[in-house]
Amino acid sequence: MKHMKKFASVAAYLRAVPPAQRAALQKLRKTIKAAAPKATEGISYGIPMFKHHGMLVGYAAFQQHCSLFMSTALAQAYKKALAPYQTSKGTIRFTVDKPLPAALARRLVKARIAQNEAKR
Repeated sequence: MKHMKKFASVAAYLRAVPPAQRAALQKLRKTIKAAAPKATEGISYGIPMFKHHGMLVGYAAFQQHCSLFMSTALAQAYKKALAPYQTSKGTIRFTVDKPLPAALARRLVKARIAQNEAKR
């Protein structure tokens, strides 16, 4: 999926994603919302992003995978749990066939909230 297009909303972004990836991202989105109920959601850098005292997490679909964007420090701290996934800096790549487990996504989001709140 090309991110050069400007999306007016998260709904518009998700409508542009192929169905299988859309389902995976909608499930991730629901998990993020549940883990971060005070976070606001919007489009930033052309992708869906949650903010809570700064950037919390973002997610996107690409041609061969989906990604969850967070912090480099968390990717390092959760290196063992993220071992089954391709990671680089603060990015976790996953596929429709091998989605990020909701429990792991929840832990990552809650840890990211703690990081952001600690900076305040």
